[in-house]
Amino acid sequence: MARTASEYPTELELQILKILWESSPQTARQIRDELSERGRDLAHTSVITTLQKMVDKGQVQQLDPAEGKAFRFDPLLSDKDVGRGMVGDLVERVFDGSAEALMLSLFEAKDLDESAIRRLRAAFNQKLKDLSKDE
Repeated sequence: MARTASEYPTELELQILKILWESSPQTARQIRDELSERGRDLAHTSVITTLQKMVDKGQVQQLDPAEGKAFRFDPLLSDKDVGRGMVGDLVERVFDGSAEALMLSLFEAKDLDESAIRRLRAAFNQKLKDLSKDE
């Protein structure tokens, strides 16, 4: 059965975006080398094919070569936008739209140290202040 197209990046596309978010623009060879360092060895043609699909999807832009013949690639999506979109999709599909259910599930599934809990508390408190301002 064919996989349905998603508006969100695939696992490989997300790995490539993470590389580009750290440092861009980069050539396909630079991206391939970085993927290899992160444990994902791919043929150069596979990286080029994936990058072209990402251009077609509007995830990255292909820039003219600065020197030589290699095109460079730059992300068109921000890490925050991709993260928000993917989390929103998860909330809708898995938790029937309940962000509360997602948060409770995270507390159950992940061990959080005191520092992480303090940061979460600060984020919740800020959200409460923001909601109070809107009323």
